[in-house]
Amino acid sequence: MNLRAAEDESAKKEIHIPAEIDWEMLDKSKFFFLGAALFSGVSATLYPVVVLKTRQQVAQSQLSCIKTAFSIVRHEGFRALYRGFGTSLMGTVPARALYMAALEITKSNVGTATVRLGFSESSAAAIANAVAGLSAAMAAQLVWTPIDVVSQRLMVQGGVNPNAKFPKASSCKYVNGYDAFRKILHTDGPRGLYRGFGISILTYAPSNAVWWASYSVAQRMVWNGVGCYCSKSNENGVNTYRPDSKTIMAVQGASAAMAGGMSALITMPLDTVKTRLQVLDGDDNGRRGPSIGQTVRNLVKEGGWMACYRGLGPRWASMSISATTMITTYEFLKRLSTKNQEVLT
Repeated sequence: MNLRAAEDESAKKEIHIPAEIDWEMLDKSKFFFLGAALFSGVSATLYPVVVLKTRQQVAQSQLSCIKTAFSIVRHEGFRALYRGFGTSLMGTVPARALYMAALEITKSNVGTATVRLGFSESSAAAIANAVAGLSAAMAAQLVWTPIDVVSQRLMVQGGVNPNAKFPKASSCKYVNGYDAFRKILHTDGPRGLYRGFGISILTYAPSNAVWWASYSVAQRMVWNGVGCYCSKSNENGVNTYRPDSKTIMAVQGASAAMAGGMSALITMPLDTVKTRLQVLDGDDNGRRGPSIGQTVRNLVKEGGWMACYRGLGPRWASMSISATTMITTYEFLKRLSTKNQEVLT
């Protein structure tokens, strides 16, 4: 077990929580194989929420999340909530592998370097998590951006009908992900698959940096609170607390939800602009997408600055639930993939 002590002026508290599992402790083949299976299941569960968020972001008129969901199911069927999922799932495996590798390698190296530079353990952990989140997001976007462009085109194409107002959404009809990929490549070239890449980096890289740093800080704060409430004094007068696995997962989930909700709120305008850049066609022809400035002006014209926050409800819910699910799954995955299970006890 890794002993971490939290101290205050009135009493000494010792909270015994599991050791941090770094990159060198992992069985890499098990880590990537189990990770692909676990995160594919998580993605399948949360995908309908992503479809709702995307539909709301590209619509000219404001509809609530519930009305949007009922409209999709009524006019297009339940399967429309999973339109583009196959394409997204194919990209999830390599993107997640790239993300997890960059995250763990960077976290391990930066964490070691910051401790050697004299930073405290808590500061070193926050810095390492922030830098790891930044590098992981940038690496994963090399795969995610083309997948996003294709899957989002599929998500909204069923909504391009007289009953739904989508401003200049691509008029191409796609049979499946491969057909969308081929047509986008033929019409726009390779640049079409990376439409919105720059703003994706601006959206996800800082968001991940903030999320991982916030998660590290929030987790310590929650543990401190849990320790104050649950710790018991031993014969030496020291308040100690040894949480069980359920408490550990609950603390990780609560910390992740806090960090995820804050990241969603901060980066929502950028995500809305990114989605429109990737889905909508420009004013002059169907080959050229709108500029960032034009996209922002159109949004403000349609509904004021609050239009940049369309889809905030689904995105807040998606990021909070996703963060909670992902981090508990991720920590569980790391424990399953540890070479020497004795270090966890």
